[in-house]
Amino acid sequence: MRAVCVIGLGLIGGSVLRAANTAGRPAWGTTTSEADAAGARAEGFEVLDVEPALRRAAEEEALVVVATPLTAVRAVLRQVAEHAPGAWLTDVVSVKEPVDAEVRSLLPAGRYAGGHPMAGVSSSGWSAGSGELFTGAAWAVTIEDDTTLDAWSEAARLALDCGAQVVPTSAASHDFAVARISHLPHVFAAVLAAVGADGGPLALSLAAGSFRDGTRVAGSEPELVRAMTEGNRIALLDAVDDALGRLGAARGSLASTGGLKSTVDAGHEARRTLDELAINERVRATVQLNDTALERLRELGERGSRVVALTETTAEVEIPV
Repeated sequence: MRAVCVIGLGLIGGSVLRAANTAGRPAWGTTTSEADAAGARAEGFEVLDVEPALRRAAEEEALVVVATPLTAVRAVLRQVAEHAPGAWLTDVVSVKEPVDAEVRSLLPAGRYAGGHPMAGVSSSGWSAGSGELFTGAAWAVTIEDDTTLDAWSEAARLALDCGAQVVPTSAASHDFAVARISHLPHVFAAVLAAVGADGGPLALSLAAGSFRDGTRVAGSEPELVRAMTEGNRIALLDAVDDALGRLGAARGSLASTGGLKSTVDAGHEARRTLDELAINERVRATVQLNDTALERLRELGERGSRVVALTETTAEVEIPV
């Protein structure tokens, strides 16, 4: 099993290190956070300074996993370029196009496929992580026109070893999708929390499940939220415009007729679609890992399919009916 070098040992990076170790991979990490380094070492994990960590990655042909906020990616990739320029490389950053652009600029020889596990909690840091965080979760692994099958397979195998299911997609399609189902909810949670607080002590004392659920991610570290939402600015603007249009229509209806039927019914139907997706039947298909495999996998992924197993020659895919 290919060794793993994780750069950044917060919630996601720390969980990757734990899960990779549990899967039997040789694994070590590096971080600029003294607290995260101390926490990882206390649990028996090997934590090195960044230069020896990357030199070891180059020597052992390890898969380097960039697990830092988007704002730190450029500096990290410069270090990778200096100490492991031909590395197997992936990341777990929540926006993909900016990372892809940085890799192309700084690591043209890197064997790269981007990644993003769709899992997390509102807490951060090593102590918030878990080796089971990704179990059953979707994990996007990107395919661009020049992505090699070997690079994609290495990133996908790590995701599978961590207990996730792989969603093949392009960086652009990923960023468009997560703007709507991840980044916009962070913006809405911030707005909802502020509106609730403006209601004063009585409003907050009456706040129950719907308010707590709707504002949960507002408890995330603001710097991390800003990094991912601002890093996906163009796609997020499109999602915000869509949401504002719907809110405007709801306000207009409420003001003119006193009714919200159209808004509530559309939301109810959309939520039911999401719930049904989790229980609907899926069929298995086998994709041969040949010269056209990545194009086929990307097409299936963008239709909601997930890769659940890889061999040297095939990918097993679950396709929603």
